[in-house]
Amino acid sequence: MDGVVDTGDIAPSPRAAPWGAYAAIRARTEKLAALLTPEDQGLQSMPDASPTKWHRAHTSWFFETFVLQPAQSGYRVFDPQYRYLFNSYYDTVGTRHPRPARGLLSRPSAEEIARYRDHVDTAMEAFLLHATPEALAQAQPLVTLGCHHEEQHQELILMDILHAFAANPLRPAYRPRARAARGTAAALHWHAFPGGQRELGAAEDGFAFDNERPRHVVTVAPYRLASRLVTNGEWHAFMADGGYRRPEFWLADGWARAQAEGWHAPLYWTEHEGDWTTLTLNGVQSVDDEAPVCHVSYYEADAFARWAGKRLPTEAEWECAAATVLAEGNFLDSDILEPQTCTRPGLHQMFGDVWEWTQSAYAPYPGFKPFAGAAGEYNGKFMINQMVLRGGACVTPRGHIRSSYRNFFYPHMRWQFAGVRLADEGS
Repeated sequence: MDGVVDTGDIAPSPRAAPWGAYAAIRARTEKLAALLTPEDQGLQSMPDASPTKWHRAHTSWFFETFVLQPAQSGYRVFDPQYRYLFNSYYDTVGTRHPRPARGLLSRPSAEEIARYRDHVDTAMEAFLLHATPEALAQAQPLVTLGCHHEEQHQELILMDILHAFAANPLRPAYRPRARAARGTAAALHWHAFPGGQRELGAAEDGFAFDNERPRHVVTVAPYRLASRLVTNGEWHAFMADGGYRRPEFWLADGWARAQAEGWHAPLYWTEHEGDWTTLTLNGVQSVDDEAPVCHVSYYEADAFARWAGKRLPTEAEWECAAATVLAEGNFLDSDILEPQTCTRPGLHQMFGDVWEWTQSAYAPYPGFKPFAGAAGEYNGKFMINQMVLRGGACVTPRGHIRSSYRNFFYPHMRWQFAGVRLADEGS
C-alpha cells in the first residue's frame, strides 16, 4: 500500500489528510495480525468471537460495499462471493454466512485476505486522492465511519485471539511481554460530584456514533465515584469472603449464569496450589493484586459492588465525571496490552486500562436518529438487553475514545477487557 509522497516544503493536498488517516488505520490492523500465524488467524473459539482473518476481510468489505461500489460505477469487486461471506449483520445488504460458523471458512486463506485488502486499499487511495469534490464530500461520512469501525475491530482482534489462546492447553502468548510495570495501588478515595441538570452525549461537531446523540439534558443526583478502578487484590477479598458462593449479592439471572458456567474467579484466572495466574496477551502472568481486575461480566461487577456496600455508576454519572479530567490513559497505542496499576492520588483511570461497567441499560437517547441507509443498522437495532460500558481499555485505539463513547455488551459476557469502578450516593 503506497503512502503519501513526501513533498518537502510543499503544502500537502487537503486530500492527503483523509487518505493518510485511512492508510494508518489499515496498517495498524495488519500490524496486529502480523504476529499471528495463518493457523491462528482462522481460529474461532466461540460464536461471539471471530477469526482474525474474518475481521481483516469484513473491515475491507465495509469500505468496498458502502464506499467504493456506490461511488464508482466501474468499480470491480474482488470476489462477488465475499458479499455473502463477510457481511456481519447488515440485513439490508443481503444474506450472510452464519456467525457461529466463521471458523469453518478455511478458504479464503489469510494470504488471500491480504490480497483482498490490497485491492480495496488501492481503490480507496485512488478515490480519496482523485475523486471529484462532490463525490468525496458525499462519501466522507461513510469513510470516517469505516475508519472508526475498523478501530473497533482492532480491539476485537485482540479480544478474540486471547479467548482462542485460552482454549489452547499450551496457553500461548500473543507476543512476549513488552514491559512489566509493577507498583502499589494508590489508596482508594471518593470524589464527590454535585447534582443538578447536566448535558449528556456528543456535540454536533466532530465524529461520533449515532448512539452518542443527540446531546440532551439529564438530571443527576449528588454522587461519589471511587478514585480508581477495583484491583485484583480487592477482588481476591471478594472471592475469599465467598462472593461467588453467596446468592444474596447476585441478580437472579447472574446467579443462574454463574452456577451454570461454574464461575469462581474472573475469566482467564487459574489457581494452582494457592497461586493465581492469568492469561494475558503477553502470556501467562501471576495475578498482580495491585492492577485493575479485568474480564469480569456485568453480573460479577454488580455482585462485587453489592458486596462492597456500593453500586455501579450510571452512564450519566460516569460521563459527567469524565468531563472533569483529560482523556488520557493506557490505550492500545501504549503498546502494553495489560491494565496498569494506578499509583497516583486523584481521579484516575477514567480512560484506558479496562472498560467500566455502568448500571445503565443500552437504550436510545431521547430524539435518537440512526445513521442513514444501511449504516442505520450499526447501533440502533442492538438497543435491547445490553448494558453500557465507558472509558476504553488497554486494547482500544487512543483516537477512538471520547467521554461520550457508549460501548455495550450483554451482561453475561466476560471476554472483553471490562472492569469495575464503584459509585455511591452523594452526601
